[in-house]
Amino acid sequence: MARTIAKDHDQKRQSILSVAASVFAREGIARASMNQVAKAAGISKANIYHYYDGKEALLFDILDTYLSELNNRVTALNLDDMPPADRLHLVLREYLLAYEGMDFEHKIQSEGVSLLPQNMQKVLKAYQKDMVAQMSAILNAISDGKLGDNQQLLREVTMSVFGMLNWYYMWQPKATRADREGYARTIARLTVAGLPGVQNAG
Repeated sequence: MARTIAKDHDQKRQSILSVAASVFAREGIARASMNQVAKAAGISKANIYHYYDGKEALLFDILDTYLSELNNRVTALNLDDMPPADRLHLVLREYLLAYEGMDFEHKIQSEGVSLLPQNMQKVLKAYQKDMVAQMSAILNAISDGKLGDNQQLLREVTMSVFGMLNWYYMWQPKATRADREGYARTIARLTVAGLPGVQNAG
């Protein structure tokens, strides 16, 4: 007979993911153990293995859940009929709001993706690719298509914008919603004002 799924299965799974993310972020993924996750979660190691067959599967589920939800949140924004600069501001704001409370997941993503098998990496990198493509398209639109003529420059500018987002996550962990919204405006204004100089640089 197939094992029935408990009614609180998803709730327990989400709790394990949250605790595991904190353990991985604190200890480092390579050093963290399933025993440490179980202890932090207040459950037995056997219970962890009821949900995941190992640390690799657990790490993948943390990152898959985090990146898929982030990707869906920002790429589902209705940007139609909106000036490019306003699109940029709205997307930046959504990223900063989405990052709130997700410090551990965000921290382990840079280390964790490369530790997974290629088939798992492919899934996670597809989410990242979607988000980079959205940002690149917005920045290219702000430049009236000029950045698109230099793909290397477009990528450099795109990743620099993500770098500013990551800076805020690293250095302002206690930022309020108002703080995050304010910084979204700062990044948007800085980017829009700076693009002409970047485009026209020799």
